[in-house]
Amino acid sequence: MDWLDADGYWLSRLFFKEGLAAIYLAAFLVAANQFKPLIGDHGMLPARRFVDATRWQRSPSIFHVHYSDRFFAAVAWSGAGLSGLALLGLIDRLPLPVSMLGWLLLWGMYLSIVNVGQLWYSFGWESLLLEVGLLAVFVGNWDTAPPVLTLLLLRWLLFRLEFGAGLIKIRGDRCWRDLTCLYYHHETQPMPGPLSWYFHHLPRRLHKVEVAGNHFTQLIVPFFLFAPQPVAGGAAAIMVVTQLWLVASGNFSWLNWLAIVLGLSVLPDGFWQFVLPVTVPGGVGVVPVWFAVPVLAVTVAVVALSYRPVRNMFSSHQMMNASFDPWHLVNTYGAFGHVTKTRHEIVIEGTADEDVTADSEWRAYEFKGKPGDLGRRPRQFAPYHLRLDWLMWFAAISPGYATPWFGGLVGRLLAGDSSVLKLLHHNPFPDAPPAFVRARMFRYRFTTREERRITGDWWSRSFEAEFLPPVALRHAG
Repeated sequence: MDWLDADGYWLSRLFFKEGLAAIYLAAFLVAANQFKPLIGDHGMLPARRFVDATRWQRSPSIFHVHYSDRFFAAVAWSGAGLSGLALLGLIDRLPLPVSMLGWLLLWGMYLSIVNVGQLWYSFGWESLLLEVGLLAVFVGNWDTAPPVLTLLLLRWLLFRLEFGAGLIKIRGDRCWRDLTCLYYHHETQPMPGPLSWYFHHLPRRLHKVEVAGNHFTQLIVPFFLFAPQPVAGGAAAIMVVTQLWLVASGNFSWLNWLAIVLGLSVLPDGFWQFVLPVTVPGGVGVVPVWFAVPVLAVTVAVVALSYRPVRNMFSSHQMMNASFDPWHLVNTYGAFGHVTKTRHEIVIEGTADEDVTADSEWRAYEFKGKPGDLGRRPRQFAPYHLRLDWLMWFAAISPGYATPWFGGLVGRLLAGDSSVLKLLHHNPFPDAPPAFVRARMFRYRFTTREERRITGDWWSRSFEAEFLPPVALRHAG
């Protein structure tokens, strides 16, 4: 069907699907490496218990048919393997129906994981990956031209992602309107990166330019995604550059990388041929009639399901990162409507002393991503995601976030649980678990340039309150 072919986007589709495959690979590796202490049978929020208490209609997942840790690991590692094949381009070299099935399997396996992941999987980048992943099923393979309707649906998703984020900011914290939010955000974001200290110390005038540029990119530029080329490609390029700035300034899982991947699908082949030594292969076939039918059906479905996300975007009570159905088909997005002005961190410590006294020696557990040791420079992890570290940030903001799982974490540290300890950067009790564990709340801030020069530290902190008094294993329940 010639009218459905999108001429000049073969390379754009290639880079879009390669990028998506890489993100899928990271997501499945995160699931395989972290599920056991988080949602495994002996985890903090066991998936088996959740599945037993939840109807399939509310959380569609293959794990309603059967759950075991071994089966979950098999699904996660199978997803990683299939993602690797997609990254190598092998899936898209298969006949179109088989290629579609491969991408559909990736989507179905990750949907099954998200829908039993509970709090650990409750963030917007999960729904975004599922929404992008389902559209990838209908974008064609190596031998066919990409359908123009699917490319438009990808632009519509990028529009909702950026414009929704812009609206929630401009409606939210006053600092977004007076352009001062980045006085704080680089320091107080959930998981700073290796360059965040330098971003924080940029001149305040430049911070205001950052915020103004963000508003321009999220509130004005998205409308140009639907303009003719090269305007649409230029709009996407602005978004890609902005997202790369965010990648450099912090760790936000694969959220920014997915936005970049969506932006790549908008750039025409002429752009890629100008900047890279690549060519479009000859003999690319037109969209087959049988393939056009599901493409049209998906387009109609997305248009219909967009009603609630659009209504939410223009609501004065706009929700952030919400799914309106358990399949995560068409979602609403947005982040950081409110920016925290101070950074609090929960520091978990243990002691080997059988009786806690004022002289007891307390040693701190170090997490991989969240701040702890004052002299340890923040690391770059994204698009790989550290789920426990991320929720520790939320727990420091509001203890209610920690209620379902924090006691389980402490109990497993007291028991010396090896799967939990693998989530950490440093275990201060390598030979035997501690007799007592406690948690204290500190106020953290980046050191000044002068403090950094004198001490070599990246952080300074001050004690604020006790978060959890010392507990022993007999109290951990």
